[in-house]
Amino acid sequence: MSRILIIGAGIIGLCCARALRADGHDVVVLDRDPPGDKCSFGNAGGLGITEFIPASVPGLAWKVPGWLVDPLGPLSLRVAHFPKLVPWLLRFLKSGTWPGVGRITAALAPLAGRTYDDMLPLLAELGLMDDLHRVGALWVYDTAEGFAADARFRELRRRYGVVCEEIDGAEARRMEPALSASVQYAMFTPQWSHVSDPKRIVDRLREHVEQRGVAIIRGEAEAIAGTELMLADGRRLAFDRLVVAAGAWSSRFAAQLGDRVLLESERGYNTTLPEPGITLGREIIFAERAFVATPLDMGLRIGGAAEFAGLDAPPNYARSDALAELGRRYLPGLNTKGGTRWMGHRPTTADSMPVIGRSPKRPDIVYAFGHGHTGLTFGPTTGRLVAELIADRPTAVDVAPFSIARFQ
Repeated sequence: MSRILIIGAGIIGLCCARALRADGHDVVVLDRDPPGDKCSFGNAGGLGITEFIPASVPGLAWKVPGWLVDPLGPLSLRVAHFPKLVPWLLRFLKSGTWPGVGRITAALAPLAGRTYDDMLPLLAELGLMDDLHRVGALWVYDTAEGFAADARFRELRRRYGVVCEEIDGAEARRMEPALSASVQYAMFTPQWSHVSDPKRIVDRLREHVEQRGVAIIRGEAEAIAGTELMLADGRRLAFDRLVVAAGAWSSRFAAQLGDRVLLESERGYNTTLPEPGITLGREIIFAERAFVATPLDMGLRIGGAAEFAGLDAPPNYARSDALAELGRRYLPGLNTKGGTRWMGHRPTTADSMPVIGRSPKRPDIVYAFGHGHTGLTFGPTTGRLVAELIADRPTAVDVAPFSIARFQ
């Protein structure tokens, strides 16, 4: 079997390592800080099987100016980064047509449809089945206009088998008494679930693959030279196959091969409140404000926001504070003291689809990155697909739409 080197020890890289090791390959995972903080750890903990509709949709562009000037809005942009963002932004806006939404949704829905098929065996292997809470999610709205505007998306989700139960604000408060009276409309998606602690899953998975013979090496990848990976400290790691699963940093390696990709760090923020003073039974998605609140083992995590500032700018934790303030508006009894603030680099493509597939320039190199908000949800399935590609087996999901060639 092949010696396979994986760049990246986040949820995607580790799921690839698990699947490839199960196929009998000699697997090595490289990461600058294998147990360190990643998007895999700081996400909101949801298995968003409904999340196959792209971020760019008709009408979105008209909302952006208002979001940018709202200190509690879901979007911020650092001016110095704007020139670098322009190519990504143009492709993002170009995708936001109804035909574009239909095409992207048709590609992503089968990926979402495999979530439990591939996640449940993983959790069973890790002994973490009790960490999965299949209690659905509640999407809440302040206004009739906001609820009506999402009607087309509810129908699109139903077309692909997602149950969307429309309820009023009173019924939403019966389900979640902590919600304020400002909630007038809601949607319940019973197929959604959340986990107790996303970090525990990643930590346990890393230990699990190591126990099964995967070598995890600390080091910073610098360049691909033939069938060797050059590290910043001068070491060289030989490979037969290379899997690039480096999240928001993956475009740097693709560029070395001449593969263009429109990938940005969509910097996400959250605040985790250890003593929130309220109880939620499930993840709440505040649809008009584009943030979520999830009950986790370590407290209530309030997350969301998208900031475009590149990979190197320091965090702006005022974004985390804004999320806590928004949470208090919708959850009147919320105690926002003592929260832990966090920022992570969500690897987001301009068309909301991940990059999964071989490099057109180097068939011995496979890409697995760009999952945006859905790394935890799609991680086990992506690992399966990468193993199937390397083994030249038919893939469980058609990966043609996810080829990096779409950006050439």
